[in-house]
This record gives sequence, structure tokens and C-alpha cells, in this order.
Amino acid sequence: MAEELFHWINGERVKGKSGRFGDVFNPATGEVIGQCPYASKEEVDAAVANAKEAFEIWSETPSVKRAQVMFKFREIMLREWDNLAEAMGKEHGKTLPDAKGELARGLEVVEFATGIPHLLKGENSQNVGGGIDITSIRMPVGVVGGITPFNFPVMIPLWMGVMAVACGNTYVNKPSERDPSSSLMLAEMWKEAGLPDGVWNVINGDKVVVDSLLHHPDVEAISFVGSTGVGEYVYQEGCKHNKRVQSFCGAKNHMVIMPDADMDNAADALVSAGFGSAGERCMAISVAVPVGKGTQEALIERLVPRIEKLSIGAYDDPNADVNPVITMQAKERIEGLITSGVEEGADLLVDGRGARLQGYENGYFVGASLFNNVTENMNIYKTEIFGPVLSVTTPQTYEDAVRMVNEHEYGNGVAIFTRDGESARHFQRNVDVGMVGVNVPIPVPLSFHTFGGSKRSKFGDTQMYGPESINFFTKLRTVSSRWPTGGIKDGVQLAFPSN
Repeated sequence: MAEELFHWINGERVKGKSGRFGDVFNPATGEVIGQCPYASKEEVDAAVANAKEAFEIWSETPSVKRAQVMFKFREIMLREWDNLAEAMGKEHGKTLPDAKGELARGLEVVEFATGIPHLLKGENSQNVGGGIDITSIRMPVGVVGGITPFNFPVMIPLWMGVMAVACGNTYVNKPSERDPSSSLMLAEMWKEAGLPDGVWNVINGDKVVVDSLLHHPDVEAISFVGSTGVGEYVYQEGCKHNKRVQSFCGAKNHMVIMPDADMDNAADALVSAGFGSAGERCMAISVAVPVGKGTQEALIERLVPRIEKLSIGAYDDPNADVNPVITMQAKERIEGLITSGVEEGADLLVDGRGARLQGYENGYFVGASLFNNVTENMNIYKTEIFGPVLSVTTPQTYEDAVRMVNEHEYGNGVAIFTRDGESARHFQRNVDVGMVGVNVPIPVPLSFHTFGGSKRSKFGDTQMYGPESINFFTKLRTVSSRWPTGGIKDGVQLAFPSN
């Protein structure tokens, strides 16, 4: 029997009251394993009201005490490591090693946030003129809404929410309705860590919840990760309602392979970055760009046998390389795009359509697929497939490779594989992409740097986690002060003040 899930409001489980539910599936079997409640506007209002009330106390809690909660949460997360990975595997489908890799990247942000007393330090200028001192202080913004995707059900809520609450805000998370259980587990772990009730909330649902957060006058900021169409809507609608918004969206990440690259290393990197998590990553490499026909031939010679060896499997299969995709609709969409690539004239060297696994005949599996001779006008080149599909397109020059990267509408991540320092330096300075890898296929920065793309991969000016997240989750207040002594007699001065 499917488990009925819940919301997490003001430090406790709350049953859904709207009467609307959505099925949660095990992608490996196609079985319904949960019922996710879809909140009404009134339920969202209740969560925001509790978060607003909790903000009054949490925002005044010393940063040192907030850091202590971060340390405690880290201990609990390590204790619950295997349980979190299991929950992700059942609902998302990703293999256990992949799930634990996600946990590690989420934990990094928790560890970064333990240094919040230092990160929130302001600036001070003494005696700038006439006995006046100027001090800048960082203040929390209030209630923050986080809209998080299915593909990283633990990592992305931590990337957003940890920095939000560390800065003194309260947080309302709207996780994906496809795999909400691990987000609810995080909320219970925060309570055990000593986070006051109402500081971290989880409200499940669909567009009703998204719009309620975007329109609510007491939600001061929105952080979003998801598709570009929805992300652009969230950004525009949130800004229209006078909120600060950061929106991280779709991608079509290229990997340029120069003729001097180590071809075996490049092929291994492409398979890892292209097919890990069944390609359901916004930083997955989906376009290989070998420069010149000789590079293309050498690369294809190495890619085909590597890809043909990849096996599909359920999350708990230790031999599984490629896990199922999230839904039957996703499987059908991906296979439809593969078919369109064939129809457009690309060479399908490895075909993952129709993949089936004994004992898991109803699972949402798509096998690893490889296209060669893909051109820029093809739909499979322009579209974010978000599945285990790698396309190879071959410019004749390095300059044309850079042009292809820059002319694509997405600019999330990119990589170059080369032994030449001059090419690498030129590449990183001339591609219009937010995150660049040099012989690194998935250049996701560590927590003490910052994450974010460009072009239609991101809307808004600030980045995710790292030092720049402080700018998003706090508002800067500048104080000019003077404590007059008997010797200061300004009198009336109507001219604009200057030093």
C-alpha cells in the first residue's frame, strides 16, 4: 500500500488538507509507493505565517549559536547517510553510489555554513570626516521560498536552505512532487539538530504552491532550480511581486576535445559526465565537440565500446551503471528525441531505446545512446534532453568550437580537454559560460566558491552557495554615526553633505 506523505510546518508533520494528491513512483518498477499531498493556497499561507513568526526569534539568534546548529545537523546527516541514500534511490532511481555522491556535495555546504559568524562580518571605516564612522552590517531578509528539482532532492535544498537559515532567515521548501521523502527527512533532522520550529518548513504540491509563494507578500526571496521555461516564469513573476529572485535553469553542456588531448581520458570523462544519473543533471555533458575529423574518429573509436558496456539497473543493483529516468513521461520524451535525431539525419551509433530489464519490465529505463555527426540545426543539439544521450558534433577549428559554445542559448557548464595551456587559458576567458572545466568534465565548484551559469541557464544576478550566497540571503545596511562632543558645532547647513 502506498504511503501517505505529509507537509512539515512549524516543526511537525501536517497531513494534507486540500484533498489533492499525486502518485510517487519507484522508477525501477513503475509501482506507486507514495501519495504526495498537494497543498492549497491556505496551507501555504499557514506555512509562511509560521515561518514569519519564527523569523522574529531566529533572526536575533547570535550567528555563533546558528553555527552550532549547523555542526549538530552535520553529525545527524552523517548518521542518516544510508537512509537518505535509500530514500533517494527508491523515489528518484539514482544508484546508491550516485546518491551518496549527492549527499557529499550537500554536506559541503553545511560545513561551509558552520563558518557563518565570519562570513557575516561587515565593514567599518573610522573617522571618514567630522567624527563620523561608517559601518556596514548584513541583515537577514525574512522568509525565503526554495523551489527545488527532482534530480537532486537533498543537495539542492541544502544548497539553498542551509545558507538561508545560517544567515538568519526562515525557509519554506517546495520540493519536487516526484521524490519528496528525502526533503521531509531533512526537515526532521533539522528539528533534532535544534533548529527552532518554523525555521525550516516543507510544503508539497504543484503550481498552486509555486504561485502562492511567488505572490505571498511575506515571502521576501525566492530561490529556484529547474527547467528554463518554469525558471523564467518564476523569475519574472517573483520580480513583478517585488521579491529578490535567483533562478537556475536548463543546460546543454559542451565538452571540447582538442587534437592534443589524452583521448582515453577524454572518453572516460565523457561517459562519466554524460551517463551518470542517467543524464538527469544540469551539469551533464550532452555534447562532445572533437576538433577536426581525426579527433572525431579517435574519440568515436573509444566511446562506442565504453558506452556499449554500460548496464541499466535499479538503484540498489551494485552492477548498475545507468539508472531509470524519473517518470514514464520522461522515458517517452527521451526516446522520442532519439527518434527525431535519427529522422534529422544524425548517425545513431548506440541505441538505448526499448531498454528492458528482467524483473523490472515496467521500469522507466532508457539505455545509453550515442549520436555522431550531429549538426547545430538539429533538435537533439538545441534541446536539453535530460537523459542518457550523448551527441558528437565536429567543427574543423578551435575557433568554430568556441563559436558553437557561445551561440547556444544555454551557458551553464562547459569543459575543454587539452594539453595546451594557451588553448585552455584562451578558452576559459572567451566562452560565455558560468562554470568552466579544464580537463574536468563536471566543473561544479566546491562550497567555498559559487555555482551559476549564464545566458538562459540563469535568471538573476547572484549565484548559488559560497560567499556570493551571503549577498542574496542578506540585505546590506550602512550606518553613518557620530557621537558629538562639546567641540563640534555644525549649525544649520543646507548644502548637500560632503567631506
